[in-house]
Amino acid sequence: MKIGILGAGSWGSAIAIHLAKKGYSVEVWDKNEDLLKEINNNHTNTKYLKNVEIPDGVKGVLELSECIKDKEIIVFAVPSHALRIVCKQASSFLTEGQIIVSLVKGLENTTYKRMSEIIKEECPNNEVVVLSGPTHAEEVSVGIPTTIVAASENIESALYIQDVFMDSNFRVYTNTDVVGVEIGAAVKNIVALAAGISDGLGYGDNTKAALMTRGIAEITRLGVKLGANPMTFAGLAGIGDLIVTCTSMHSRNRRCGILLGQGMDLKSAMDSIGMVVEGVHATEAVYNLAKNVGVEMPIVNALYDVLFNNRNPREAVNELMTRDKKSELEIII
Repeated sequence: MKIGILGAGSWGSAIAIHLAKKGYSVEVWDKNEDLLKEINNNHTNTKYLKNVEIPDGVKGVLELSECIKDKEIIVFAVPSHALRIVCKQASSFLTEGQIIVSLVKGLENTTYKRMSEIIKEECPNNEVVVLSGPTHAEEVSVGIPTTIVAASENIESALYIQDVFMDSNFRVYTNTDVVGVEIGAAVKNIVALAAGISDGLGYGDNTKAALMTRGIAEITRLGVKLGANPMTFAGLAGIGDLIVTCTSMHSRNRRCGILLGQGMDLKSAMDSIGMVVEGVHATEAVYNLAKNVGVEMPIVNALYDVLFNNRNPREAVNELMTRDKKSELEIII
Protein backbone atom coordinates (compact mmCIF):
# COMPACT_ATOMS: atom_id res chain seq x y z
CA MET A 1 0.00 0.00 0.00
CA LYS A 2 1.16 3.53 -0.81
CA ILE A 3 0.35 6.42 1.55
CA GLY A 4 0.99 10.15 1.12
CA ILE A 5 1.39 12.48 4.10
CA LEU A 6 1.03 16.24 3.71
CA GLY A 7 3.10 17.89 6.42
CA ALA A 8 6.43 16.77 7.91
CA GLY A 9 6.03 18.26 11.36
CA SER A 10 6.19 16.16 14.51
CA TRP A 11 2.82 14.42 14.12
CA GLY A 12 3.04 13.88 10.37
CA SER A 13 6.55 12.45 10.75
CA ALA A 14 5.55 10.22 13.65
CA ILE A 15 2.68 8.75 11.65
CA ALA A 16 5.00 8.28 8.66
CA ILE A 17 7.41 6.34 10.88
CA HIS A 18 4.58 4.23 12.32
CA LEU A 19 3.17 3.35 8.89
CA ALA A 20 6.59 2.61 7.40
CA LYS A 21 7.31 0.20 10.25
CA LYS A 22 4.11 -1.60 9.26
CA GLY A 23 5.60 -2.11 5.82
CA TYR A 24 3.78 0.57 3.83
CA SER A 25 5.44 2.81 1.28
CA VAL A 26 5.17 6.36 2.64
CA GLU A 27 5.88 9.65 0.90
CA VAL A 28 5.89 12.91 2.88
CA TRP A 29 5.42 16.36 1.37
CA ASP A 30 6.32 19.63 3.06
CA LYS A 31 7.04 23.16 1.88
CA ASN A 32 10.34 23.06 3.81
CA GLU A 33 12.83 21.67 1.26
CA ASP A 34 15.67 21.44 3.80
CA LEU A 35 13.51 19.30 6.06
CA LEU A 36 12.72 16.90 3.21
CA LYS A 37 16.43 16.66 2.31
CA GLU A 38 17.23 15.79 5.93
CA ILE A 39 14.60 13.04 5.92
CA ASN A 40 15.98 11.57 2.68
CA ASN A 41 19.70 11.96 3.36
CA ASN A 42 20.00 11.51 7.12
CA HIS A 43 16.76 9.68 7.98
CA THR A 44 16.13 12.20 10.77
CA ASN A 45 13.88 15.16 11.54
CA THR A 46 15.85 16.91 14.26
CA LYS A 47 13.65 20.00 14.45
CA TYR A 48 10.53 18.06 15.40
CA LEU A 49 11.65 14.61 16.59
CA LYS A 50 15.04 14.57 18.25
CA ASN A 51 16.99 11.31 18.48
CA VAL A 52 14.47 9.42 16.31
CA GLU A 53 15.49 7.44 13.22
CA ILE A 54 13.17 7.61 10.23
CA PRO A 55 12.89 4.26 8.36
CA ASP A 56 13.96 3.80 4.75
CA GLY A 57 10.29 3.33 3.83
CA VAL A 58 9.70 7.09 4.29
CA LYS A 59 10.60 9.36 1.38
CA GLY A 60 10.38 13.15 1.33
CA VAL A 61 8.98 14.69 -1.87
CA LEU A 62 8.91 18.37 -2.79
CA GLU A 63 6.07 18.18 -5.34
CA LEU A 64 2.58 17.96 -3.85
CA SER A 65 1.29 16.13 -6.92
CA GLU A 66 3.92 13.40 -6.51
CA CYS A 67 2.92 12.83 -2.88
CA ILE A 68 -0.74 12.38 -3.85
CA LYS A 69 -0.48 10.46 -7.13
CA ASP A 70 -1.23 6.71 -6.96
CA LYS A 71 -1.74 6.69 -3.19
CA GLU A 72 -4.62 4.84 -1.51
CA ILE A 73 -4.61 7.13 1.53
CA ILE A 74 -3.73 10.83 1.85
CA VAL A 75 -2.97 12.05 5.37
CA PHE A 76 -3.33 15.77 6.18
CA ALA A 77 -0.91 16.77 8.95
CA VAL A 78 -0.53 20.52 8.44
CA PRO A 79 -1.30 23.29 10.99
CA SER A 80 -4.98 24.17 11.25
CA HIS A 81 -4.52 27.70 9.85
CA ALA A 82 -2.87 26.25 6.71
CA LEU A 83 -5.36 23.45 6.06
CA ARG A 84 -7.70 25.22 3.65
CA ILE A 85 -4.81 26.48 1.51
CA VAL A 86 -3.27 23.00 1.31
CA CYS A 87 -6.68 21.45 0.56
CA LYS A 88 -7.16 23.85 -2.36
CA GLN A 89 -3.75 22.92 -3.70
CA ALA A 90 -4.30 19.19 -3.22
CA SER A 91 -7.81 19.04 -4.66
CA SER A 92 -6.69 19.16 -8.29
CA PHE A 93 -4.48 16.09 -7.79
CA LEU A 94 -6.86 13.93 -5.73
CA THR A 95 -8.87 11.20 -7.39
CA GLU A 96 -12.13 9.62 -6.31
CA GLY A 97 -11.53 6.62 -4.09
CA GLN A 98 -8.56 8.03 -2.23
CA ILE A 99 -9.40 8.28 1.47
CA ILE A 100 -8.31 11.40 3.33
CA VAL A 101 -7.19 11.05 6.94
CA SER A 102 -7.13 14.26 8.99
CA LEU A 103 -4.65 14.62 11.85
CA VAL A 104 -5.39 18.34 12.12
CA LYS A 105 -6.83 19.74 15.37
CA GLY A 106 -8.53 23.11 15.61
CA LEU A 107 -11.21 25.37 14.17
CA GLU A 108 -10.93 27.85 11.33
CA ASN A 109 -10.70 31.35 12.81
CA THR A 110 -12.91 33.08 10.21
CA THR A 111 -15.68 30.50 9.82
CA TYR A 112 -15.30 28.46 13.06
CA LYS A 113 -15.60 25.32 10.94
CA ARG A 114 -14.11 22.01 11.97
CA MET A 115 -11.17 20.60 10.02
CA SER A 116 -13.16 17.83 8.31
CA GLU A 117 -15.72 20.40 7.17
CA ILE A 118 -12.95 22.37 5.46
CA ILE A 119 -11.60 19.23 3.80
CA LYS A 120 -15.05 18.24 2.54
CA GLU A 121 -15.63 21.73 1.12
CA GLU A 122 -12.35 21.75 -0.79
CA CYS A 123 -12.10 18.02 -1.59
CA PRO A 124 -15.77 16.98 -2.00
CA ASN A 125 -15.15 13.71 -3.84
CA ASN A 126 -13.18 11.96 -1.09
CA GLU A 127 -14.17 10.19 2.12
CA VAL A 128 -12.69 11.77 5.26
CA VAL A 129 -11.63 10.00 8.45
CA VAL A 130 -10.52 11.98 11.51
CA LEU A 131 -7.73 10.44 13.60
CA SER A 132 -7.55 11.91 17.08
CA GLY A 133 -6.78 11.07 20.69
CA PRO A 134 -4.07 11.17 23.40
CA THR A 135 -1.10 10.79 21.07
CA HIS A 136 2.17 12.65 21.59
CA ALA A 137 4.23 12.37 18.43
CA GLU A 138 7.41 11.92 20.46
CA GLU A 139 6.01 8.71 21.94
CA VAL A 140 4.32 7.32 18.83
CA SER A 141 7.56 7.74 16.87
CA VAL A 142 9.38 5.33 19.19
CA GLY A 143 6.59 2.77 19.50
CA ILE A 144 5.25 3.55 22.97
CA PRO A 145 1.79 1.91 23.36
CA THR A 146 -0.87 4.40 22.26
CA THR A 147 -4.63 4.44 21.63
CA ILE A 148 -6.50 6.65 19.19
CA VAL A 149 -9.92 7.10 17.55
CA ALA A 150 -10.75 6.88 13.84
CA ALA A 151 -13.95 8.88 13.34
CA SER A 152 -16.07 9.05 10.20
CA GLU A 153 -19.72 9.38 9.32
CA ASN A 154 -19.07 6.40 7.05
CA ILE A 155 -18.30 3.53 9.44
CA GLU A 156 -16.81 1.45 6.62
CA SER A 157 -14.16 4.13 6.04
CA ALA A 158 -13.39 4.28 9.77
CA LEU A 159 -13.05 0.48 9.91
CA TYR A 160 -10.72 0.53 6.91
CA ILE A 161 -8.43 3.11 8.49
CA GLN A 162 -8.57 1.15 11.75
CA ASP A 163 -7.16 -1.87 9.93
CA VAL A 164 -4.48 0.12 8.11
CA PHE A 165 -3.15 2.01 11.12
CA MET A 166 -3.57 -0.47 13.96
CA ASP A 167 -0.80 -2.68 15.37
CA SER A 168 0.35 -3.98 18.77
CA ASN A 169 1.64 -0.53 19.81
CA PHE A 170 -1.05 1.58 18.16
CA ARG A 171 -4.61 0.56 19.05
CA VAL A 172 -7.34 2.22 17.00
CA TYR A 173 -11.00 2.51 18.03
CA THR A 174 -13.79 3.67 15.71
CA ASN A 175 -16.47 6.31 16.25
CA THR A 176 -19.10 7.87 13.97
CA ASP A 177 -19.33 11.08 16.06
CA VAL A 178 -17.03 13.28 13.99
CA VAL A 179 -18.38 16.47 15.59
CA GLY A 180 -17.56 15.30 19.10
CA VAL A 181 -14.11 14.00 18.20
CA GLU A 182 -13.10 17.24 16.47
CA ILE A 183 -14.55 19.56 19.13
CA GLY A 184 -12.72 17.60 21.82
CA ALA A 185 -9.50 17.86 19.83
CA ALA A 186 -9.80 21.61 19.33
CA VAL A 187 -10.91 22.74 22.77
CA LYS A 188 -8.59 20.54 24.84
CA ASN A 189 -5.66 22.63 23.57
CA ILE A 190 -7.29 25.69 25.16
CA VAL A 191 -7.64 23.97 28.52
CA ALA A 192 -4.02 22.78 28.25
CA LEU A 193 -2.88 26.39 27.83
CA ALA A 194 -4.84 27.30 30.96
CA ALA A 195 -3.33 24.34 32.82
CA GLY A 196 0.13 25.50 31.82
CA ILE A 197 -0.58 29.01 33.04
CA SER A 198 -1.68 27.49 36.35
CA ASP A 199 1.64 25.65 36.59
CA GLY A 200 3.55 28.80 35.67
CA LEU A 201 1.77 30.72 38.42
CA GLY A 202 2.91 28.10 40.93
CA TYR A 203 -0.54 26.66 41.62
CA GLY A 204 -0.85 22.98 42.46
CA ASP A 205 -2.52 19.73 41.52
CA ASN A 206 -5.85 20.84 42.97
CA THR A 207 -6.00 23.77 40.58
CA LYS A 208 -5.07 21.70 37.55
CA ALA A 209 -7.63 19.03 38.44
CA ALA A 210 -10.28 21.75 38.68
CA LEU A 211 -9.32 23.19 35.30
CA MET A 212 -9.40 19.79 33.62
CA THR A 213 -12.71 18.76 35.16
CA ARG A 214 -14.49 22.03 34.48
CA GLY A 215 -12.74 22.16 31.12
CA ILE A 216 -14.30 18.88 29.99
CA ALA A 217 -17.65 20.29 31.15
CA GLU A 218 -17.19 23.27 28.81
CA ILE A 219 -16.06 21.02 25.95
CA THR A 220 -19.13 18.84 26.44
CA ARG A 221 -21.53 21.80 26.56
CA LEU A 222 -20.21 23.16 23.29
CA GLY A 223 -20.07 19.78 21.61
CA VAL A 224 -23.62 18.81 22.55
CA LYS A 225 -24.88 22.19 21.34
CA LEU A 226 -23.27 21.44 17.97
CA GLY A 227 -24.80 17.97 17.77
CA ALA A 228 -22.14 15.73 19.35
CA ASN A 229 -22.78 12.61 21.43
CA PRO A 230 -21.89 13.51 25.06
CA MET A 231 -20.35 10.06 25.59
CA THR A 232 -17.59 10.92 23.10
CA PHE A 233 -16.14 13.34 25.65
CA ALA A 234 -15.76 10.52 28.19
CA GLY A 235 -13.52 8.71 25.69
CA LEU A 236 -10.11 9.01 24.09
CA ALA A 237 -10.86 12.12 22.01
CA GLY A 238 -12.35 13.85 25.06
CA ILE A 239 -10.98 13.25 28.55
CA GLY A 240 -8.15 11.07 27.20
CA ASP A 241 -6.69 13.79 24.99
CA LEU A 242 -7.35 16.40 27.67
CA ILE A 243 -5.37 14.46 30.29
CA VAL A 244 -2.30 13.93 28.12
CA THR A 245 -2.24 17.53 26.86
CA CYS A 246 -2.67 19.14 30.27
CA THR A 247 -0.13 17.02 32.14
CA SER A 248 2.79 16.32 29.79
CA MET A 249 5.82 18.45 28.98
CA HIS A 250 5.55 17.06 25.44
CA SER A 251 2.52 19.35 25.12
CA ARG A 252 3.51 22.59 23.41
CA ASN A 253 0.23 24.15 24.63
CA ARG A 254 1.05 23.39 28.26
CA ARG A 255 4.65 24.58 27.83
CA CYS A 256 3.46 27.83 26.26
CA GLY A 257 1.03 28.30 29.15
CA ILE A 258 3.80 27.80 31.70
CA LEU A 259 5.81 30.61 30.11
CA LEU A 260 2.75 32.89 30.12
CA GLY A 261 2.13 32.12 33.78
CA GLN A 262 5.74 33.01 34.53
CA GLY A 263 5.21 36.45 33.01
CA MET A 264 6.35 36.09 29.41
CA ASP A 265 4.31 37.86 26.74
CA LEU A 266 2.38 35.80 24.19
CA LYS A 267 4.64 36.39 21.18
CA SER A 268 7.79 35.60 23.12
CA ALA A 269 6.22 32.46 24.59
CA MET A 270 5.14 31.19 21.17
CA ASP A 271 8.56 31.99 19.68
CA SER A 272 10.21 30.10 22.52
CA ILE A 273 8.17 26.96 21.78
CA GLY A 274 9.34 27.10 18.17
CA MET A 275 6.32 25.21 16.79
CA VAL A 276 2.67 26.06 16.19
CA VAL A 277 0.74 26.43 19.46
CA GLU A 278 -2.71 25.38 18.25
CA GLY A 279 -4.43 26.40 21.49
CA VAL A 280 -3.80 30.09 20.81
CA HIS A 281 -5.58 29.94 17.44
CA ALA A 282 -8.32 27.75 18.93
CA THR A 283 -9.00 30.15 21.81
CA GLU A 284 -10.03 32.95 19.47
CA ALA A 285 -12.19 30.70 17.30
CA VAL A 286 -13.91 28.89 20.18
CA TYR A 287 -14.49 32.14 22.09
CA ASN A 288 -16.39 33.58 19.12
CA LEU A 289 -18.16 30.32 18.28
CA ALA A 290 -19.41 29.91 21.84
CA LYS A 291 -20.81 33.45 21.82
CA ASN A 292 -22.52 32.80 18.47
CA VAL A 293 -24.26 29.61 19.64
CA GLY A 294 -24.99 30.80 23.20
CA VAL A 295 -22.79 28.39 25.18
CA GLU A 296 -21.24 29.43 28.50
CA MET A 297 -17.48 28.75 28.58
CA PRO A 298 -15.90 30.64 31.52
CA ILE A 299 -12.43 29.08 31.19
CA VAL A 300 -12.28 29.89 27.48
CA ASN A 301 -13.45 33.46 28.19
CA ALA A 302 -10.83 33.94 30.89
CA LEU A 303 -8.04 32.60 28.70
CA TYR A 304 -9.17 34.78 25.80
CA ASP A 305 -8.79 37.86 28.03
CA VAL A 306 -5.34 36.73 29.16
CA LEU A 307 -4.12 36.07 25.61
CA PHE A 308 -5.70 38.94 23.72
CA ASN A 309 -6.72 41.60 26.27
CA ASN A 310 -3.60 41.56 28.48
CA ARG A 311 -5.57 40.33 31.48
CA ASN A 312 -3.44 39.41 34.49
CA PRO A 313 -3.62 35.59 34.85
CA ARG A 314 -4.01 35.73 38.64
CA GLU A 315 -6.94 38.10 38.27
CA ALA A 316 -8.51 35.76 35.73
CA VAL A 317 -8.19 32.82 38.13
CA ASN A 318 -9.71 34.87 40.94
CA GLU A 319 -12.66 35.79 38.74
CA LEU A 320 -13.24 32.11 37.91
CA MET A 321 -13.12 31.20 41.60
CA THR A 322 -15.58 33.91 42.67
CA ARG A 323 -18.28 33.34 40.03
CA ASP A 324 -21.88 32.84 41.14
CA LYS A 325 -22.61 29.58 42.96
CA LYS A 326 -23.48 26.60 40.76
CA SER A 327 -24.56 22.98 41.01
CA GLU A 328 -21.91 20.60 39.70
CA LEU A 329 -24.59 18.79 37.70
CA GLU A 330 -24.97 21.85 35.49
CA ILE A 331 -22.43 20.27 33.14
CA ILE A 332 -24.06 19.79 29.77
CA ILE A 333 -27.00 22.19 29.71
